[in-house]
Amino acid sequence: MEQNNNQQQVIDLAKIAKTLWQKRRTFYKVWAVTFVLSCIWIFPQPRYYTCEVKLAPEMSGDQSVNGLANIASAFGINAGVNGGYDAIYPELYPELFESPEFTFGLFDIRVKTLDGEINTDYYTYLDKHQEKNILTYPFRKAIGWVKKLFSSAPRGGGGNEHNSFFMSEKEQAIMAQIQGNVVCSIDKKTNVITLSTQDQDALIAATLADSVRIRLQDFIIMYRTKKARQDMEYYQALTDSARTEYRLAQIEYSRYCDTHRSASLQTTLSERDRLENELSIKLGTYQTVMAQLQAMKAKVQERMPAFTTLQSATVPIKPSKPKRMFFVLGMLIIVTLGTCIWIPRNYILGKE
Repeated sequence: MEQNNNQQQVIDLAKIAKTLWQKRRTFYKVWAVTFVLSCIWIFPQPRYYTCEVKLAPEMSGDQSVNGLANIASAFGINAGVNGGYDAIYPELYPELFESPEFTFGLFDIRVKTLDGEINTDYYTYLDKHQEKNILTYPFRKAIGWVKKLFSSAPRGGGGNEHNSFFMSEKEQAIMAQIQGNVVCSIDKKTNVITLSTQDQDALIAATLADSVRIRLQDFIIMYRTKKARQDMEYYQALTDSARTEYRLAQIEYSRYCDTHRSASLQTTLSERDRLENELSIKLGTYQTVMAQLQAMKAKVQERMPAFTTLQSATVPIKPSKPKRMFFVLGMLIIVTLGTCIWIPRNYILGKE
């Protein structure tokens, strides 16, 4: 009895292959319909171009600590060293691209299409000049109509100025689109930063990649030198004040000496000596703060990070997606597998 059950559970692959061969005309029909429908869907899809930029940032902090971190990274271990005093280190750069402040800074980038027909800012380009699949128009229209039914009153800061603190729904949608078009990744072993941008126009993709590189470098430079620049501004104010006081003391001393040339009274000489001492003190103070100011300027230059561009932005030649032939081929493979299961389904399920 058990032997008969085992025999019934065995699937005859030769019989299935014979059945599929007999139904080969069904495959031809399925392939033809799938090919046509796949082409109708994929060819109206807008094509996107991708541009990549790679940067190698200068690491800050104690050299010996960085040396240990580099040795650890060679074995694939992240030592967790961030340079000693940097709160924003390369591993956190991808998080920076998710901040509204950084994304809003990309709204005003001037972009121009490869054919020269569009020349505007990036926000307007994304808002009014994006190509969409015409087949999805009814769905987008229906979704927009439903959103209007449940949408509240328009919000936003008003005017033409963008406000990252009080965003409108359109600004939030554009911000999300930019965050999808701009991707920052970091190699934890080498700390190489890869900036990848995509757009429907090849020139805009390259322009965006180069602009993002500049914005990222400027942000890191401003962050790394913030404390040193504040100190420099403080000592600059002290130097200006000391210079003014020294010049006033110099004028007062010179005027007093000119008006008391022939005076021989002790009180006159004592007053002259007092003014001369004050002038000497003011000069010493001015020279001291001037030296401190020069030291702060040198510190700002010392804290200034350097970036090595390993791969610069270039206008891509071929689109990166969608892969039309791969899509059509994938759909043909899927329907082929589905048809191979559907035709002998009764036999596989034991109904025959």
